[in-house]
Amino acid sequence: MTSSAAHPTSQGPRRGPTDNAMRRALKRARDGVALDVTEAAVLLQARGENLTDLSASAARVRDAGLEAAGRPGVITYSKKVFIPLTRLCRDKCHYCTFVTVPGKLRRAGHGMYLSPDEVLDIARKGAEMGCKEALFTLGDRPEERWPEAREWLEAEGYDDTLAYVRAMAIRVLEETGLLPHLNPGVMTWTELQRLKPVAPSMGMMLETTATRLWSEPGGPHHGSPDKEPAVRLRALEDAGRSNVPFTTGILIGIGENYEERADSLFALRKTARAYHGIQEVIVQNFRAKPDTAMGKMPDAELEELAATIAVARHILGPSARIQAPPNLVDEEYALIIGAGIDDWGGVSPLTPDHVNPERPWPHIDQLGARTAESGFALRERLTIYPEFIQRGEPWLDPRILPHVTALADPATGLAREDVKPTGLPWQEPDEAFTGAGRTDLHRTIDTTGRTGDRRNDFDAVYGDWEALREAAAPGMVPSPMSGDLSRIDGEVKAALSQAAADPTKLTDAQALTLFHADGPALDELCRIADTLRRDVVGDDVTYIVTRNINFTNVCYTGCRFCAFAQRRTDADAYTLSLDQVADRAAQAWDVGAVEVCMQGGIHPDLPGTAYFDIAKAVKDRVPGMHVHAFSPMEVVNGATRTGLSFREWLTAAKEAGLGSIPGTAAEILDDEVRWILTKGKLPTAEWIDVIKTAHEVGLRSSSTMMYGHVDQPRHWLGHLRTLARIQQETGGFTEFVTLPFIHTNAPVYLAGIARPGPTVRDNRAVTAMARLLLHPHITNIQTSWVKLGAEGAAEMLRSGANDLGGTLMEETISRMAGSSYGSYRSIQDLVAIADAAGRPSRPRTTLYGEVPQERVDAAHASDGHLPELLPVLGD
Repeated sequence: MTSSAAHPTSQGPRRGPTDNAMRRALKRARDGVALDVTEAAVLLQARGENLTDLSASAARVRDAGLEAAGRPGVITYSKKVFIPLTRLCRDKCHYCTFVTVPGKLRRAGHGMYLSPDEVLDIARKGAEMGCKEALFTLGDRPEERWPEAREWLEAEGYDDTLAYVRAMAIRVLEETGLLPHLNPGVMTWTELQRLKPVAPSMGMMLETTATRLWSEPGGPHHGSPDKEPAVRLRALEDAGRSNVPFTTGILIGIGENYEERADSLFALRKTARAYHGIQEVIVQNFRAKPDTAMGKMPDAELEELAATIAVARHILGPSARIQAPPNLVDEEYALIIGAGIDDWGGVSPLTPDHVNPERPWPHIDQLGARTAESGFALRERLTIYPEFIQRGEPWLDPRILPHVTALADPATGLAREDVKPTGLPWQEPDEAFTGAGRTDLHRTIDTTGRTGDRRNDFDAVYGDWEALREAAAPGMVPSPMSGDLSRIDGEVKAALSQAAADPTKLTDAQALTLFHADGPALDELCRIADTLRRDVVGDDVTYIVTRNINFTNVCYTGCRFCAFAQRRTDADAYTLSLDQVADRAAQAWDVGAVEVCMQGGIHPDLPGTAYFDIAKAVKDRVPGMHVHAFSPMEVVNGATRTGLSFREWLTAAKEAGLGSIPGTAAEILDDEVRWILTKGKLPTAEWIDVIKTAHEVGLRSSSTMMYGHVDQPRHWLGHLRTLARIQQETGGFTEFVTLPFIHTNAPVYLAGIARPGPTVRDNRAVTAMARLLLHPHITNIQTSWVKLGAEGAAEMLRSGANDLGGTLMEETISRMAGSSYGSYRSIQDLVAIADAAGRPSRPRTTLYGEVPQERVDAAHASDGHLPELLPVLGD
């Protein structure tokens, strides 16, 4: 009897596959042909001789993968201790005995959480016994269900359970040297950033993609918000985007049918291929527990487990690491090894399996002997798999690199079995601000140029290009609108009339019509926008004397539109020292600047406090300089590395001298587009959270939109509507900046996915519509001479824009992407652009105030003959 017919939430008894279907599917598996969901569902039902046939082909796939990995004939395990940090949970899984309630904990004399002393006692004992992994097991967000959990955390000084997890992981690293593997359940993108610096690996079982088992009353996951399959899949994707080596898997026999089980495996394959971040897949068989709602349900049979392992091997391929817990296989080690596993998971000589306490771990010597009977050697690994240790950055955070290196065999990446862990400091990398690399890149990008058109890890760092190509296909060409949108009649005429009368009442349909306008209709749209500009801010074209300082271009975030980011070993990589940053700010002040705009890559060595040091270095050297710095992505990076909230981090940055932040890293505020443009950048919700928090603590910001890649006008509309709503709430935006996509060296373009940037029509329409849709909330619309050149910028000034941005003095990001319009414009150059648009011009401050006369005089005195602005290393 199979589990799919046994549980009340299943879809009833099902007829097995025909002999023909089984023979055909087995042959395809033997021949190495890719299986589909239907064929996989057939093979999941293989038993007897059919299972033997299926397992044999799966084992061949496994063996090929081990050969390629450099460890043929090796099955691995991790020697670990369980640390059940809390047994409270907000979910109500019907098969779980790990989770309990506050009353039972109190009656047993336990706290709501293990105390730090209890955590360290387990870890120290494990270290003495040679364990190297500390598996933190706990329920999902218990404080959101149990007041007792909230009270405990507040009394101990922690904002939430994950803050306590982070703190205990650091204590374990520092005091015992065990490597934390964190299983706190569903995590958001931001939470993954917070925990990544304290753990080499993390995990969360997918369990199943069968939504009905969660949504229907009586289902095993009903009433458990964290068990919704879509939520768990998103967490897996966020882990991949965050470059976290991640363990996941499926739980079989909980009421899913064979098609649903197959679908779960294909979902894991999709995520693994997209992000290359799944380090192992556990195939776990359901074991009924007494005193649970599913206590009378039959266990998943071991032949069923073996068939699932074999199908998983065929679907996931030779490079996948597939695990089955050895305490759940009775004595059928050979059956499970023969089906295609290459790992037994974590085995503890000290602590029980708290999830399956009735199933003791086998002794490691016994496990080795039983493994050897099947012709394999048992070798110890670390919680992070060898492949990820060998990949290095960005998969392994530099803060925990010493802890991993101390326990890893440098030749294989497996564990050094003769070494016991010892505590090591968890600390920020030393000498984060040592100037290094091509620090003259801004100057030489216009002469020598780039070393190459792409970074060396182009084929790996950005994820799976084929999957992206499929996802991006709808945006390759903007969706057409019906009718002739160059003629001023019908819907176009009505939309233009509304824009002229009151743009705040434009409907979404009318706005989309205008975004597609062309010819005379586009001319009329730009005229209306320019008239509105004149009415709101007058004729003056504003600009700012500023200097860009990109303090490092080392970054592993994986933004697919960015040609600026480099690995630390790439020829074009560089990092400025604090003195070099301050020197450049002082030089800018000497030639009349009122602002420095500072942004950099997400360098893995930069501590979260580095941004404070940068701002302070500038303010100490040039007290009068306005520091406009740190995109929302950098804010998230700083906050997560320091363990501070966004509010706390931004407040500290303000105290260090930060005056405002750039609203970059927005790209398109729609995750449909963002996850094509970037692998690991912050999601839309986090961008909005950072921006609103900045405004609330008194840090104003710009706002931006990068367009013309895989986006469509409906995305532009949604983006601008979002910015308008934020401005209505906070009033914190100083301006909106249009950022046309520069395609030339952008990875997403080189991979054949993105369009070659926006057209002139697109630029005019976006500028005009920004003026209309942001009215009256954001009154300053900036155009980019860096991206459009002088002629293009002048045209945008006739289309609703009123600001030219800054002199920049140095600009590397757009130039690395392939912009051909240089890195500096003198005041005379900017005045000439305004003149070409038939408009007067004047300087401004960051916040659009009047520039002190002393600054104006200094700028004019130096205009057009700036000093050497980029000292090379050692100058």
